[in-house]
Amino acid sequence: MENSAVIIALSGKGGVGKTSVSAAIVKLLVEAYPDKKILAIDADPAVGLSTALGIEVKSTIDDIRKEIVLNMQDGNTKTAIELLGDARYRIFDALVETDGFAFIAVGRPESAGCYCKINSYLKEVISILSNDFDYVVIDGEAGIEQINRRVMEKVTHLLLITDASKKGTQVISTIKSVADELVMYKKIGAIVNRIPDESVIPHINTNCIPVLSYIENDKNLAIFDIEGKNITKLPDDSNVVRGVKKALTEMEIL
Repeated sequence: MENSAVIIALSGKGGVGKTSVSAAIVKLLVEAYPDKKILAIDADPAVGLSTALGIEVKSTIDDIRKEIVLNMQDGNTKTAIELLGDARYRIFDALVETDGFAFIAVGRPESAGCYCKINSYLKEVISILSNDFDYVVIDGEAGIEQINRRVMEKVTHLLLITDASKKGTQVISTIKSVADELVMYKKIGAIVNRIPDESVIPHINTNCIPVLSYIENDKNLAIFDIEGKNITKLPDDSNVVRGVKKALTEMEIL
């Protein structure tokens, strides 16, 4: 049977607020669908989503991968099928269950600049986990690497996050070009985050990517970030919560 999970992947350049937007998406999904199974995946090696969601990470997907590799190096001659079975079991062990949703972190890759193994493993993990959840939110790493590696080859909604800068909009244009060739997505859209005020909107060019919402700088969020507070507790009238709600409504997720 074809998996019917709604898989929302976020991508964009570094420093545009993907993690805060991801956390706000989790907040809104939990509130809108209390009876649904929701999973947040922190796929950014910087591991910021756990802090934003108020979660302590004890085990990551990469920790599991390393254990399996060590087993193989120790002369454990299990077949690939058995190893994947082990991985599935351990992945569910690494899931953190919390109020209304589950969380898992990818962790850092084994060496700087080499994401190949972890990305290929991540693809398997997303596939395994998405069969057990109704909604999956993936906070992707900065740039297009995970798209290039086809980690996100089967997502339902690709959400591109940018700020008002030319560099930010160029990055999401590049991501869309690559995704159009490599990713099977149903809907795509952009959120332009952290704008100073509405006067800049006419000057922003997202190169035909539909803009789902513009989000002005959020003082509430700035304070939460400074204090390391759980973003799911942000008030509903915060700019980021209102803006993300508008984007999810435009994409017919809410």
